[in-house]
Amino acid sequence: MFHSIAFIWFEFVTCAVLIGVAGTKLSRYADVIADKTGLSGSWVGLILLATVTSLPELVTGISALTLAHAPDIAVGGVMGSCVFNLAILVILDFMIRGESVYHRAHRNHLLTAGFGIALIGFAGLSILLASMGLTINISFTGIYTPIIMMLYLVAMRALFVREHTQIEHLVEQVASRYPDLTLRQASIGYAISALVVIAAGVYLPVVCAQLAEIMGWHNSFVGTLFVAGVTSLPELAVTIAAVRMGALDMAVANLLGSNLFNILVLAIDDVIFIKGALLSHISVTHAVSALSAVIMTGFIIIGLIYRPTTRLMFNIGWISIGLMVLYLLNTYVLFIYG
Repeated sequence: MFHSIAFIWFEFVTCAVLIGVAGTKLSRYADVIADKTGLSGSWVGLILLATVTSLPELVTGISALTLAHAPDIAVGGVMGSCVFNLAILVILDFMIRGESVYHRAHRNHLLTAGFGIALIGFAGLSILLASMGLTINISFTGIYTPIIMMLYLVAMRALFVREHTQIEHLVEQVASRYPDLTLRQASIGYAISALVVIAAGVYLPVVCAQLAEIMGWHNSFVGTLFVAGVTSLPELAVTIAAVRMGALDMAVANLLGSNLFNILVLAIDDVIFIKGALLSHISVTHAVSALSAVIMTGFIIIGLIYRPTTRLMFNIGWISIGLMVLYLLNTYVLFIYG
């Protein structure tokens, strides 16, 4: 019995290390691509980083539904990742000395955060309605799926339009900071790192399903805490590396943009789940994670507008403290009622 537990934990840690190391590489290659193409840091953070670092959520979701047959792990991974991504801002606030991360980050992120509230909030509402049987099915998917996809496309269009003039301006002014790397080399490295993240993500839900069974934990709790934590390691590694490179806006855009893509992943998972509308086959407690993420995003919007400078404890401000309290409360609720 002990051998089995130890081996499953070993597999879990191996997946986590592979995802974490490969995720770290993504930030450097994305920055090289940004430099060579003249794209703005926030746009690269939103598209290149946010999309690829969210691929583990997509891959683990597909694997959880098709191999592990655990819809709660799939949805828990998505919703938990949204909460975890926002909690990473607490780490950034601690890392940055002097001004808080909310004071230094650009206000352009308000639009991304606003779309995040709309998408995550709609997903949470859909979970609550599905738990009461108030959902309309289109074939074997819920009506919320095409709506989520439409909202995501609207968000991407609006964010691209906002960034377009900035991109054209940087194309003329940017100076190459990576003379030793070509665009082709960076693209290849970017692709290889993404493949490693995806490969480890395929096996992760199978390991976590075994872990939930052998430890006697709920799938919703394991999905939200363990799967979400591991699949968010690329966001954590990429974000910290981006801040160390002085690319704070790319780091913030990565976190907020990843949450947009995560909700799109939820819609894709619903299409893959052929037993019916996905949200009708999961625990209603996932709505707690959705509401936690909505409130946390609201705190971030307040920070970007109010731009506080006061630090209260451990070099972080009251907004970061609020984010951490909500993250811990969400974890506790899911552990007790998951």
